Amino acid sequence: MEPPKLNPVVEPLSWMLGTWLSEPPGVGTFPTLQPFQYLEEVHISHVGQPMLNFSFNSFHPETHKPMHRECGFIRLKPDTNKVAFVSAQNTGVVEVEEGEVNGQELCVSSHSISRISFAKEPHVQQITRKFRLNSEGKLEQTVSMATTTQPMTQHLHITYKKVTP
Repeated sequence: MEPPKLNPVVEPLSWMLGTWLSEPPGVGTFPTLQPFQYLEEVHISHVGQPMLNFSFNSFHPETHKPMHRECGFIRLKPDTNKVAFVSAQNTGVVEVEEGEVNGQELCVSSHSISRISFAKEPHVQQITRKFRLNSEGKLEQTVSMATTTQPMTQHLHITYKKVTP
């Protein structure tokens, strides 16, 4: 069976496609947490529809035990640079983030956040994400968040090396 052709609607996001591994480990900080490092594997793919599919799987850098997981879709509004990032997380949080793609940079911020009734506090109230393909061909992601107890603060930064197209 032939792989599906990339839907032309998502061509502006084609630079994100592939399997990516963190290199070096990502760094997490937040005022209510001890600084930490993590490894992450990212799969960004398509099935010919006008969206990309993604999964982010993070692991402890020493024990390799699973940590954070999220999966979802990246949609482009046809004939614009407007983007929606829809994510479901293993913490019981579901997010819709919206923003823009400009060249090889994608910036989104939370439009709506929902959570399971027994989600751990403090609750996330706002999220921003920035993805960019750097001059070395590596994908970078920076995530900032605000919670019920903390203002908007950078939370994660990670750089990925592409391992498969």
